[in-house]
Amino acid sequence: MAAFTVIDHTELTGNAASYDKTSIPSSYDHLYLVISTRTDDVVYFDQLGLRFNGDTGTNYSWTVMNAGTSTPSSSRGSSDTSIEYLYGATGTSALADTFGTMTMWIPNYANTANFKQTASRWAQENNSTTDWQWFVGVHAGLWASTAAVNQITLTPLDGDNFVQYSTFTLYGVTGA
Repeated sequence: MAAFTVIDHTELTGNAASYDKTSIPSSYDHLYLVISTRTDDVVYFDQLGLRFNGDTGTNYSWTVMNAGTSTPSSSRGSSDTSIEYLYGATGTSALADTFGTMTMWIPNYANTANFKQTASRWAQENNSTTDWQWFVGVHAGLWASTAAVNQITLTPLDGDNFVQYSTFTLYGVTGA
């Protein structure tokens, strides 16, 4: 049976440009990140970027499948400076006090023989059936590095900020 251990839990008391967790121990099998976030951008849903170990090189890629209408869509990118198109945050155009949710697995994060993968899913609720005022999706990311992950940085793209009460919980997972 899998055991989940809280490595870090952060609830913002004000706006912040990023969530940055350093000194992640290598003693777990996998990492699991759970966020509930909102940004100060005037949009219904906001895009996040993820970097490992402060690496800003062009060695990240991603694939996303999402729906903000009755017709799902997909896209992908490569040679990026972060894992992008993570829509884990609600913006200020959405219903007041509504936060987006996202969960992310980072399997084998401490292994130095393989590239690092992510598997995520998210939802932005908005009490609306209007196209592109709500959003759900799944996402796969890749960091083309064999370095063990010891730092995670999650940032709203376009220079936005996470707002007060956004939460980030990072778990170490063993036995899964």
